[in-house]
Amino acid sequence: MDADVLIVGGGPVGLGLAIELGQRGVRCILSERYLQPQPIPKGQNLTQRTMEHLHFWGAEKELRSARTIPPEYGIGGLTTYGTLLGKYSYNWLQRELVKPYYFCANERLPQYATENVLRQRVAQLPSVQTLFGWDAEAVAQDADGVSITVSERKGQQRRTLRAAFAVGCDGSRSKVREQAGITQTLTDHDRLMVLLVFRSHELHTLLECYPGKSFYNVLQPGLGGYWKFFGRVDLGNTWFFHAPVPAGTSADNFDFKSYLHQAVGAEFEIEMEHIGFWDLRFAIADTYRAGRLFVAGDAAHSHPPYGGYGVNSGLEDARNLGWKLAAVLQGWGGDALLDSYDAERRPVFESTMRDFIAKSIETDKDFLDTFDPDRDRAGFEKAWQERSQGAIGEVHAFEPHYEGSPVVAQGQPGQGACSARGSHRFEARAGHHLAPATLASGDNVFEILGEQFTLLAFDASAEDVQVVVNAARSQGLPLTVRQESKGSEADRYQAHWVLVRPDQFIAWVGHEHRLTEQHVQSVLAMARGQTRQQP
Repeated sequence: MDADVLIVGGGPVGLGLAIELGQRGVRCILSERYLQPQPIPKGQNLTQRTMEHLHFWGAEKELRSARTIPPEYGIGGLTTYGTLLGKYSYNWLQRELVKPYYFCANERLPQYATENVLRQRVAQLPSVQTLFGWDAEAVAQDADGVSITVSERKGQQRRTLRAAFAVGCDGSRSKVREQAGITQTLTDHDRLMVLLVFRSHELHTLLECYPGKSFYNVLQPGLGGYWKFFGRVDLGNTWFFHAPVPAGTSADNFDFKSYLHQAVGAEFEIEMEHIGFWDLRFAIADTYRAGRLFVAGDAAHSHPPYGGYGVNSGLEDARNLGWKLAAVLQGWGGDALLDSYDAERRPVFESTMRDFIAKSIETDKDFLDTFDPDRDRAGFEKAWQERSQGAIGEVHAFEPHYEGSPVVAQGQPGQGACSARGSHRFEARAGHHLAPATLASGDNVFEILGEQFTLLAFDASAEDVQVVVNAARSQGLPLTVRQESKGSEADRYQAHWVLVRPDQFIAWVGHEHRLTEQHVQSVLAMARGQTRQQP
């Protein structure tokens, strides 16, 4: 074996997976076709949850230092009607509203800047080898491992690499997915979209009427609910723009400058830097695992860049899969743990696609078809106000969770299902993200979480804690136990026992004071994928 895990694709998802594995001492080889990150400003909005990943990957400070828009300017969004400078607008995608439920604040910077930071972090990990400028050609697996043939894009060298597992993080046209025989379910919206990157200081001046905003969504009748979307790449000069265009549009047969002026509602100087096109469609792999081969990020799921869900979903894939691969390679995780990657992550993306992205397009279309300020101003303004309140609710409702997962203890058998739609609460719930809290000791719980599993024990006896320690030792499960007294922010967990996974999701919540050895053994076996029986 050349490595434990081969990673094909060195965008944010592949790099994040390499860090997750490399920090756990897992030997990885990462191949990436490009020598340098591509300077296309996509994947800019990083959620609070994503910034928790960067925190645990030891790169949060460096990433925040790399941002291209000053932090005091803000990273909020705006939705307008008709034109960007029109009469009607409201705040949109205010992710700061859910900041209390996460340890880190959200961030915004172009994907290539994120990639640069992650590349620097990967270079610090001795267990990770990188092959930048190498393309994957052939993928094969057998009972003992995976073989991937890679070749230099600007050279003559070819190598066949061998490892126990391989992960395709190689984008929506993934060779790993195709050669693994993993099929996709596609939903084509039959819309050609343009991506423009341009410079304009004059547009920055025009938009000073919206202080603290970094991205702007323009709703216009006749577009079927699809957006004209502006985003800042830096402060004052560089912008990107997504919008639908007529079929057959090319870089040479369309007046893009007039299209931009019409979307803004004013003329302004434009220096075009990039014109590209993409088809608006949703795609999801029908499984995220085929034997020893896995897919993550755009190789597993892709969708229009609406709402900044793409890169955040991909990095959550990397975090979810990384610790599970490490657990199996290190001998304490069972094969059911690897199956749980698909069982947890695929339904979450299906829900993200259905309940948030596609739904927003449908909702916007219905609104534009129903309300018109020229026809019924009072009705339009009432509906517009309701939309602004609904935008707040959608931020709170996007709470990916793993209720129903085979490696999460449920309150009752069959309870719940993995989904992106949930509710943000401080109460500790099995399958949900752990909210931060200051403990009675003065530490924030996120500052004391172990690299593997952590058991938070509140007002627990030494005898009961020892039952857990003995059970973990007998199963070979790496476990940190933290005993804390009540009388702090952690009281809002409303539990005596909280078993936290390596990805800060909760595997089990106990409300009873006393524990039996049989119950603890069952909980720990379930959490490490050795049994599907729910305790």
